[in-house]
Amino acid sequence: MIHGSCHCGEIAFTLDENPTEAMQCNCSICRRKGYLLTFAPADRFTLAGNEEAISTYSFGKHQIQHQFCSKCGCAPFGHGTGPGGMKMVAVNLRCCEDVDVSQLKINEVDGASL
Repeated sequence: MIHGSCHCGEIAFTLDENPTEAMQCNCSICRRKGYLLTFAPADRFTLAGNEEAISTYSFGKHQIQHQFCSKCGCAPFGHGTGPGGMKMVAVNLRCCEDVDVSQLKINEVDGASL
């Protein structure tokens, strides 16, 4: 299980997984935000903290709802639907205090070409 939050702590979460890999994408938002993402079924994700502090941004095909803190601007996770229709969460592992990102296998994705 991993724990994460935005910078100011208004938004916190747990993910009932221990990822060993992360996706690094070069699409316009991932590149600018510096995301290192892991994806999991939404039922393995538990939100804590102040839900009212969450703002949402969506672009392009609007398949992912990028969640960010309206107070500090940090973007710790997003929600979407996987290819098979399952509700998924995308967790930014850079926002998880108990994840050593230097130990993750990084999978590069060319999202800019999609």
